[in-house]
This record gives sequence, C-alpha cells and structure tokens, in this order.
Amino acid sequence: MQKSCDGDEEEYGGKWMTEPYIKIAEKPLNVLIACEESQAICIEMRKLGHNAFSCDIQDCSGGHPEWHIMQDVLPLLNGNCKFVTRGGQEHVIEGKWDMIIAHPPCTFLTVTGNRWFNVERYGEQAVHRLKQREKAIEFFMAFANADCPRIIIENPIGIMSTVWRKPNQIVHPWEYALTEEEKTEKNTCLWTKGVSNLVPLHKEKPELAYHEWVTPDGKKKRQTLWYYNTRCLPHAQRA
Repeated sequence: MQKSCDGDEEEYGGKWMTEPYIKIAEKPLNVLIACEESQAICIEMRKLGHNAFSCDIQDCSGGHPEWHIMQDVLPLLNGNCKFVTRGGQEHVIEGKWDMIIAHPPCTFLTVTGNRWFNVERYGEQAVHRLKQREKAIEFFMAFANADCPRIIIENPIGIMSTVWRKPNQIVHPWEYALTEEEKTEKNTCLWTKGVSNLVPLHKEKPELAYHEWVTPDGKKKRQTLWYYNTRCLPHAQRA
C-alpha cells in the first residue's frame, strides 16, 4: 500500500488530508462513540445537548444503558440505521451520523507490543499476532473510511502512523488535567476529519512523578508513576 501524508490519492483515504474543516452546526448532533463501554465521552456529549450513543460489544459501565448500543459497531458506521439500546429503546438514524468518535482496540496496533511480532523468536505465536494486527488495521480503517463529515479516532503511538498516515495531533492527559491524578504523561494520537485540533488547558508541563528501575539485564527504565502502576495491573483492569 502507498504511504504518504501529502493528500495524494492512496488506498487509505488521502481525502482526509485535503477536505476543509467543517464548522460544528448550531444544533444537536447525532454522535456515535465507538468502542466505549465506560460512556465517559457519551455522557459529556449528552451534557452538551447532543444525541450521543456509546457502542461496544461489552455492556456499559457508565450507568446509562438507555444510551448504550451493545453490538458490532461496523453495520452502524454509515448511518441510515436502526438499533435498540440496552435500556430497550429503539432508535433510528436517518442519513449520516454527524460525528463519529472511535477508540479501536490498540492491543495489536501499539508500538509497545512490537517485540511480540518477531517470527524468528516467537514462531507461530508471532504469526498469529501478525494476522490479528491485520484485522486490527482493517477495523481501524473502517472508521477512517466511514461516510461521516466529522471523525475522530484515538489510539496510542503505533503502526497506523506507518501504514496510513501521521495523526493530526498528539496530546497528553496533563494538558487537560483538572485534578492532580490527571497530571500524567501518555502519548495519545488523534486522527481527525472535519474538526479542529484540541486546545490545551495547560501549556507548561507540570512536575510529574516517575518510577525508575533496573531490568535483570542491567538496563535502566523510567516511566511516569501512573503509567508504571497501570502497566502492572492485571490485563483486564489495564485495558
């Protein structure tokens, strides 16, 4: 596949780089938040008066089943769809969604797992993970190619910057922190279409707590305390 960031025609949607930003309409928007069981963004969109729905193959933990769609999100992406939320309400979206915000799973996309794709070292396990990565890329690109005027896709630094294009913006939690717990560092990539970049609340990086250690092979490691504590959690909690 061709890899470029200059807006030329390419397999993975050069139109993203050439279309002008679209001003947000002064009316409630139909918003689909994909891969979000927490409903964190859905709730904030609802506070702003938008007709927002979270969608995940898991049930919601955000306390609003009336706004949660528990199913595969792919059939919903291009709008003109009917669905039933976990609260039992039936909804119809006529035409396109006004906005899609997506958090595709990063397990096979992030650079932090690159070592596990070494076929010489891990054999069939690595081959399996490479196949899973291809599926993850296809899923990610389903959002990128959705028929919607405003799209935001969130993921950590990973392979999508290579196989598709660089993100529009990379942000950190500390730039938008409202509490001390939120003052941490974690590269978060945003690929966007039809919306402007986020404007940080804080421009000066605060003092962050770090954890430093030495690996068994003598290498020095250093990570923010929040990130280190998170990566030490069991897999389900870490996700």
